[in-house]
Amino acid sequence: MRIIDFHNHYYPPAYLDALRSGSSAVEVTIDEDGNPRIYYPGDYNIAVPGHRDIDYREQVLIGHGVDTQVITLTTPGTHVETPATAAKFAALVNDAFADVVRSKGGRFAALATLPLNDPAASVKELERACRGLGFRGAMLFSNVNGVGLNEQRFWPLYEAANDLSAVLYIHPTHPVGVEAMTDFWLMPLVGFLMDTTLAAAKLVFSGVPERFPRIQWALCHLGGTIPYLAERLDRGFEAFSECRANIPRPPSEYLKQFYYDTVNFNPRAVRLAIDFAGVDRLLAGSDYPHQIGSIPKMLETIRGMELSAEEKAAIFGGNAARLLSLPGLQSRS
Repeated sequence: MRIIDFHNHYYPPAYLDALRSGSSAVEVTIDEDGNPRIYYPGDYNIAVPGHRDIDYREQVLIGHGVDTQVITLTTPGTHVETPATAAKFAALVNDAFADVVRSKGGRFAALATLPLNDPAASVKELERACRGLGFRGAMLFSNVNGVGLNEQRFWPLYEAANDLSAVLYIHPTHPVGVEAMTDFWLMPLVGFLMDTTLAAAKLVFSGVPERFPRIQWALCHLGGTIPYLAERLDRGFEAFSECRANIPRPPSEYLKQFYYDTVNFNPRAVRLAIDFAGVDRLLAGSDYPHQIGSIPKMLETIRGMELSAEEKAAIFGGNAARLLSLPGLQSRS
C-alpha cells in the first residue's frame, strides 16, 4: 500500500539563508553540531539535516518505506516578518518547494506557505501557488501574530481558497498567552494542541466553513482536542444563542468534514478520531524531523490498530492521495 506522510516539515536552504541575511526578525544561531537553531517565543527548532537536506531526507523515506511526503514550512512562519519581507520569503519558500516536487519525481508534494500578516498578499500567493506551481492548497498557522483565523480580514483569502477548492491545513504556532508556557516545553506539548483546537472552534462558530463550503480543512496533531471536545461544542450550540448566530447546524457536523492527521501516537486517541470523523478523514503523519516527531511511531501506530487492510490503506495514503489529487495510488517503495 502507498504511504503518504502528510505532516512533516522542510526548511529550504534558501529560506535559512534569508533568515540569516539580516533582513529577518528571527534569530538564528548554530548549535554544537553545526545545525541552525531557529528561535521564537517559547520554543526553538533545530534544523537538523532532515529539515534542510532534501537528498538526505529522501534516503530516510526510502529506508522507512514512505512513498511520498507532503512538505510544509513550520514555525515561526513568514508572518513574523514585516509584510514586505513576509511576502518575499513566502514566494521564496514556495518556489523552493516547487523545485523539490519537480526534481524528485513523486517523492514529494507540497502545500504553500503564505504571508498571513498581509491577507491581500496571501490571496495572490495562494493563487500563484495553486494555479502556477500546481499546489492543492496551503498550510495556515493557528493564529497570525495573535489574530484569530476567524477574523474577517482573512475572508478574502477564504473566498479565493473556496474558488480553488483548496486544502487549508492548520498548524499551531505560539499561542496567545505563550508566557505561561515557557517552562517544561509546555508550549509545544500543550499550547500547540490548544491553539489548534481554538482555531478550529472559532472558524466553525464564526461560520467560515458554512460560508466557504468548498474549502477542504485539515488539522494537525489529530485536531488538538477537537475529537474529544466536540460534544461540548455541540452543547454550547444548544445552550448559547451566540453559538448559533453564524451556523445553522451543530459544530460537530462541520468538524466531521475536516481531515485529521495522525500525529498523536496513542492508538486509542487515533481510534477516537476515527469514531468521530470516520476512517476516510484520517491522514498519516509523522511530524518528521522534529525532536518529538517519528516516522517509525507513525507506521507502528497505524499498523498495530484493529482496522481492515482497506482502512489502513486509506489512512496510510489513500485519503491523502484523494485529497491532494496525487497521481497513482500504487506504492513506489
